[in-house]
Amino acid sequence: MTLEAFLEEVLLDSLLDFLKLLPFLFLTYLLMEFLEHRAGEGMEKAIRRAGRVGPLFGGLLGVVPQCGFSAAASGLYAGRVISLGTLIAVYLSTSDEMLPIMIAEGAKASLILKLLAIKLVIGTVAGFLIDLCMRFLAKREEEHGHIHELCEHEGCHCEKGILRSALHHTLHISLFLLLIMLLLNTGIFFLGVERLAGVFSGIPVLGHLLSALVGLIPNCASSILITKLYLEGVLSAGCMLSGLLVGSGVGLLVLFRVSRKKRDAFLVLLLLYMIGAFTGMLLDLVGIGNIL
Repeated sequence: MTLEAFLEEVLLDSLLDFLKLLPFLFLTYLLMEFLEHRAGEGMEKAIRRAGRVGPLFGGLLGVVPQCGFSAAASGLYAGRVISLGTLIAVYLSTSDEMLPIMIAEGAKASLILKLLAIKLVIGTVAGFLIDLCMRFLAKREEEHGHIHELCEHEGCHCEKGILRSALHHTLHISLFLLLIMLLLNTGIFFLGVERLAGVFSGIPVLGHLLSALVGLIPNCASSILITKLYLEGVLSAGCMLSGLLVGSGVGLLVLFRVSRKKRDAFLVLLLLYMIGAFTGMLLDLVGIGNIL
């Protein structure tokens, strides 16, 4: 392991991932600043009413191969602009690096389209069911947050204009994300993909739980690893989907960073893990591998 390899695989990859996220984070905070200081309560309420179909739009956005949407959705959920179901729909349908890896490995177009469709359907259905449960339990009425609460939590510079305030929030969280990315990429560099791949072998019962756990790692490398293991025949289709369903890029990192109540972030993490792991088990049980 040379210094040159370390610089390329850790520092350069972390920096590139970091730069890809910056536009999404900035636009998210800019939108939230606009809603608070320009559009007012009327616009915010209108977005919430439209949120009844939010899981569908969240699922469609998540399918786009870019983990930045999950980061943006995390910020919007923390400001209570979108619902919990919409956030989960984005997380579950996010394809992250799965699509480019499958294309690079020469996977059939039919396989790719089926996987994207499965993730979209699971994300959308789960999102609607979660929102339905939340409305039934009246949780949204009890915990009605507002965008300005997130602004106060992060330290507001609103008096200097929405552009400067949005930039302040973006830089504040971006430095945190860059540090985490560097630590994760360093760990993967020294452990090696081959060693991680060996962990999945010979664990048919716990494979889905383990795959979902790896998928939770807030780094694009986790989806790359899971996709490659499936294409090489190490993982079943259900195990692969368990990992890819929970693979929301850095969305969870952003959520934990900006959430006022960490309990809410842990609830999202638990929901995501349970849905991903048990959906993968169910899909293997019904023979999803034969369909793919």
